Amino acid sequence: MKLLALFIAVVAVAGAAENDTFLIRNADVYPVTSPVIHGASVLVENGRITGVGTKVVAPKTARVIEGKGLRVYPGLIDSSTQLGLSEISGIRETVDIAELGVYMPQLRTIVAVNPESEHFLVVRANGITTAMTFPSSDNGNRIGSPDRQVISGQAALIHLDGWTWEDMEVKPSAAMHLIFPFILRARGVNGNEGFAQAKRNYDREIEQLSGFFDQCRQYQKAKAAARPDFQTNLRYEAMLPVLEGKLPVAVSAGRERAIHDALEFAEKQKIRIVLMEPRELGKLAPEIKAKNIPVVLGPTLEVPLTEDDPYDSAFTLPAELYKAGIKFAFGTFGNEFVRDLPYSAAVAVNFGLPYDEALKAITINAAEIWGVANEVGSIEMGKSADLMVTTGDPLETPTQVKHLFIKGKEVDLTNKQTRLYEKYLNRP
Repeated sequence: MKLLALFIAVVAVAGAAENDTFLIRNADVYPVTSPVIHGASVLVENGRITGVGTKVVAPKTARVIEGKGLRVYPGLIDSSTQLGLSEISGIRETVDIAELGVYMPQLRTIVAVNPESEHFLVVRANGITTAMTFPSSDNGNRIGSPDRQVISGQAALIHLDGWTWEDMEVKPSAAMHLIFPFILRARGVNGNEGFAQAKRNYDREIEQLSGFFDQCRQYQKAKAAARPDFQTNLRYEAMLPVLEGKLPVAVSAGRERAIHDALEFAEKQKIRIVLMEPRELGKLAPEIKAKNIPVVLGPTLEVPLTEDDPYDSAFTLPAELYKAGIKFAFGTFGNEFVRDLPYSAAVAVNFGLPYDEALKAITINAAEIWGVANEVGSIEMGKSADLMVTTGDPLETPTQVKHLFIKGKEVDLTNKQTRLYEKYLNRP
């Protein structure tokens, strides 16, 4: 009986291995990091890409997917969402994006991710396989309030499929989120008095933020000294990778003045930062480039920030970054429009951004910014098989995703929207 059980187990494992092996053949392959390969094949074994080219030979037991007339791209990466944390924004019980507290670096977004979120199904249907999910945002944070959140916790990079958050994690702690203080005059308060109050609020927040970093460094020194009375503090402990330069700080700063101050703060504190959703650069582009600071841009389909801004300010910003030599990616900064990620890149192409750079901004650039370029972001040997098979260019709205693979597993492309479409299309 033991031998029989062992034989069944071996057969089951062999069968599983065979099912994990597949070949996409006769397709046009767009690796992103190298030129397109026409009439090529992609071999996947055990969730990894093991062959790319026109002369790939697959095992006889491999499943074959005919790709003639189709294209193969790496799965897309959204660099800022709240996927898995917020289901229906108007129902508080389904929203888990923040906790009370001004400085909360110990909070780990990854443990709050809900693998059963309907949002995952919707965005996967448009080729998105990986996303950064962030705790909290500056929405609703009132300037000058003593409860305004400044450090909201650790953002996670996740695959958009899995039974548990452990299955989904790509990098469970990919960045620390810092909502940088900025000056905003209170409504109904005008003139020098209004600005003076706003400036006092801002100066107080900067002083408190600097004080928090000082406390973290004192904790770091005390821990290194191994004093007998040393006690672990989870809040300070979470900041150690930031102080050591191992964990980047994702800094939300939109206007030129806030960005300038954020750059100065990062220089003073000697921390690595990623600039999140800037809306204007002014004269700061050369400094951002010189300091090698990557940027995550928000949606390009946005109206100007103020009535005095050019109508196309959001459309042209990606091209501006590209011309300055700054590495950037795109994020949708929410959940509602994550599926429109490729179209943010497409709009930028129409306003001066080279096509290849637009595609990189939602694939390999994002992977490099978050430190996972050896795993995802392009079609290369040894990388995770995050692939989409499409009918055409993913930056064009008529294009359909025919197959989507995450870690070599084909995922279902149906969702609530497609189910409703089919239901009412076939209505008697």
